Amino acid sequence: MSTTADPTRMDQLQSLLHQRTGPLTRELLLKPGEFGLGKVPARQLPDATTNMVCGYCSTGCGLNVHLQEGTAVALTPTTDYPVNLGMACPKGWEALTVLDSPDRATVPMLRNASGKLEPVTWDTAMQTFVERLQGIQKQHGAESVAFLSTGQIPTEEMALLGALTKFGMGIVHGDGNTRQCMATAVVAYKQAFGFDAPPYTYADFEESDVIVLIGSNICIAHPIMWERVMRNPHDPEIIVVDPRMTETAMNASLHLPLAPKSDQTLLYGIARILIENNWVDHDYIDQHTNDFQEFREYVAQFSLERVARESGLSEQQIQRFAELIHDGKRVSFWWTMGVNQSHQGVRTAQAIINLALMTGNIGRPGTGANSITGQANAMGSRLFSNTTNLLGGHDFANPEHREKIAGILGINSEVIPTQNSWAYDEIIEGILRGKIKGLWVICTNPAHSWINQTQCRDILDRLDFLVVQDMYGNTETVQMADLVLPAAGWGEKEGTQINSERRIGLVKKLRPAPGQALADFSIFKLVAEYWGCGDMFAQWESPEAVFQLLKECSRGTPCDFSGIDDYEMIDKAGGIQWPYPEKRADNAGERRLFADGEFFHADGKAKFLFEDPRPLTEKPTHRYPFILLTGRGTVAQWHTQTRTRQSAVLRKLYPENPFVEINPADARALNIRPGEWTIVESQRGRLRAKAMVTHAIKAGQLFIPMHYEPTNRLTDPVFDPYSRQPSYKSCAVNISREGF
Repeated sequence: MSTTADPTRMDQLQSLLHQRTGPLTRELLLKPGEFGLGKVPARQLPDATTNMVCGYCSTGCGLNVHLQEGTAVALTPTTDYPVNLGMACPKGWEALTVLDSPDRATVPMLRNASGKLEPVTWDTAMQTFVERLQGIQKQHGAESVAFLSTGQIPTEEMALLGALTKFGMGIVHGDGNTRQCMATAVVAYKQAFGFDAPPYTYADFEESDVIVLIGSNICIAHPIMWERVMRNPHDPEIIVVDPRMTETAMNASLHLPLAPKSDQTLLYGIARILIENNWVDHDYIDQHTNDFQEFREYVAQFSLERVARESGLSEQQIQRFAELIHDGKRVSFWWTMGVNQSHQGVRTAQAIINLALMTGNIGRPGTGANSITGQANAMGSRLFSNTTNLLGGHDFANPEHREKIAGILGINSEVIPTQNSWAYDEIIEGILRGKIKGLWVICTNPAHSWINQTQCRDILDRLDFLVVQDMYGNTETVQMADLVLPAAGWGEKEGTQINSERRIGLVKKLRPAPGQALADFSIFKLVAEYWGCGDMFAQWESPEAVFQLLKECSRGTPCDFSGIDDYEMIDKAGGIQWPYPEKRADNAGERRLFADGEFFHADGKAKFLFEDPRPLTEKPTHRYPFILLTGRGTVAQWHTQTRTRQSAVLRKLYPENPFVEINPADARALNIRPGEWTIVESQRGRLRAKAMVTHAIKAGQLFIPMHYEPTNRLTDPVFDPYSRQPSYKSCAVNISREGF
């Protein structure tokens, strides 16, 4: 189509620039047309307090936002919100501060002939976007353009992006950065339960008498969840399975410092002990599961001696682990990135699920096989982004599903792809192979976060056209972009998020975005108009209108929330967990799945799934004798630090420079002193890091936080075969004093 601006389109552009990001929160009673591009005049807004969910991690805390003369001046945790009950972590307390950063992206930027990014108008940005990407598709085919999305924008924006790209722009391949954190749990649940369905509620932290945390340092990664553990009145046994003596492990009843990636073997060995001692719930197994007999026969090979040898744990530690599970009346199993980010993450997660099923620890208070999500809206991305599945957990390959979604959206089902997208790693490989020439990156930073960073940057540099849409103009990926689209952040737009426990919470607009930045929702609407498919999205007129469409997409599915009337109902309820089907919804503040023993497979039963454990993909060698572990550094850091580094308060709470944890014995052998600069290198790259000498890490292992820019120069690009999730947690490295 021609991209010459026409009056109708220009009118809409001006309208979007005027309205910016939609109406301010309804408590403030301000119409969207009452402000321009500058600061909201204080006289227009009364003093008020409103509440909304935090936009950082998947915990989904409720925050009170206090306004003085129309300006958001402070935050406090919401005392009666069922998630955090009046608690907040440092990131939540600083959520407003990072919005005022001088690094905000405030105007579209286009790389000029001399290679410099320079400001352009939104009209020029949109015309360039369309001309370049449509030109690539015309020359190389529809599949030559892809997108990479995020778990950090509202569900309605994710859905609009997924529908726009897949139905309107003819883009087949698009994935989200949730592939880096939650894909393993998604696949594990789908295969075992029949749907991506974390079964728990946060109340289970307080109801368990045995809490098993596997590869999960919730003290640091999810501190409010740890606070819920601390509220538990039952004096629970806390078992932490983790190679490092993490902050969570320091507070455990039993810490099992197993060899990296031997957790699958350990869990099979625990299953064998439980079976041999008849410490299983035969009635539950018979009524609600399939394939237990095959599982029983399979785990017989995991003798106590074998498990001790392969895990590095003592036989007494392993036996004690099994005994604590047996002694518990309400045992809950929790895992996060230490399991998910693995070359065998899916089967390891299912080994956890198997333990919950065989002991009947699911569906009751204080139980469950519970994956803890990473990003604020990773659950929304998993269900409604059109990446790993069709809207609402439907299947692109299922004709009935395509017809259902097409009917709800008022589109021809023939525009819906009949195949699933390539996964994130396959998209990156597609660029390398010359199959993908144009890429649109939304609210994520792959030049920092993707595994084997040096290769990733080289691959991104091969694109014909890279568009990056972000709220900050200084991310590593923005610096590589040909076109930068400035986006609004949390608190500058509205929508919903779905947290780890399936709770749908509300995000509100408290202020306009700076400069000419627009809500991602408005940017997607602009793209639709300039691309020539705007009519397809006429009923997608606002985030709340999209919410109503998604309700219908969810109807009749396990994630059905058709009983939720509107945003106001979510607000008044303090968030609502799915499922919440129309005419069958209850008013319970917290609800868990599978209380009736019914799962989502056709026969209503869960499946036992298992497979031979596989060795580390990169073992230590003479040249690279250490195993590198990565993970969350401090509670004040978040992912690539795009936001947290914008707060002076948060920066004071973590080391400015990368650091590497090393065991004292290894430090003595290498003459490395605390605080000394070291060089850590793998086959793929090297970095400088200050030595932190600590018994928290075992001899032969090192630990570097994932947040620092150079960390992923080292990591090894291997992936789980079922989830395609990267294995960030282990690779072979060397360490030496700098200059030696």
